Amino acid sequence: MRIRIVDAFTDRPFAGNPAGVLLLDSDAFPDDAWLQRVAAEMNLSETAFAHPLPPGGDADWALRWFTPAAEVAMCGHATLATAHVLRSTGAATGAVRFSALCGVLTATAREDGAFTLDFPTAPLTESPVPAGVAEALGADVLSAHDTGPHIGDLLVELADERTVRALTPDFPALVAHSRRGIIATAAAEDPSAGGYDFVSRCFFPQLGIDEDPVTGSAHTALAPFWSARLGRDELTGLQASARSGLVATSLRGDRTLLTGGAVTVVDGELLA
Repeated sequence: MRIRIVDAFTDRPFAGNPAGVLLLDSDAFPDDAWLQRVAAEMNLSETAFAHPLPPGGDADWALRWFTPAAEVAMCGHATLATAHVLRSTGAATGAVRFSALCGVLTATAREDGAFTLDFPTAPLTESPVPAGVAEALGADVLSAHDTGPHIGDLLVELADERTVRALTPDFPALVAHSRRGIIATAAAEDPSAGGYDFVSRCFFPQLGIDEDPVTGSAHTALAPFWSARLGRDELTGLQASARSGLVATSLRGDRTLLTGGAVTVVDGELLA
């Protein structure tokens, strides 16, 4: 079957976050162990598997995501990558509805080639800063927030953009501090010059991903966090990883819209 690698939340190759995408011909997913082995072979943050659903239902495609080590309940960049493949191959046009572990997600193609994803907004709950988090990150933490059941991250606010960019975490020490990972964020140093309102970095060592390049799902928590502080529902976040990428966010109550581009960089054949 065809297997593709798509760089998501970018408009150029070798930036953003790469995702594997397999469109399955069957009406059900193969064995979970096989899905996990393929994801481990791809060794990307996530590999997406999708198969078509019968017409007339709530969704058009069933969608699952696997890291090299585990299945996840929500993934933004691999959803964007899947929508890009569906559009570029002609398998779908317009809006595509995906049935996933976190509910029905929609990806809508824009005229400029980007896609807007409709995801559930993460319910933020402020919590005491867990002992050891600051030491594991190597920076003081201003506040900490639980992000709810779908993403299960700990969102931590740091002093400024430079602190976020300079982080060199102790990854083994981070594993104990969330169900999925750590989102470190701060306000942009100069929004007018940089073209973004906040920065973030995301660390998921317990999923086999020390640092994720651009994490769409994390922005379902970053959007309400920064909208409340900046007083605007339309924002742009920069994930300041080595590959880097921009995510435009639009807060709509219990839903968050995430917009970004995608580029196919590998189109090959899976033989196993």
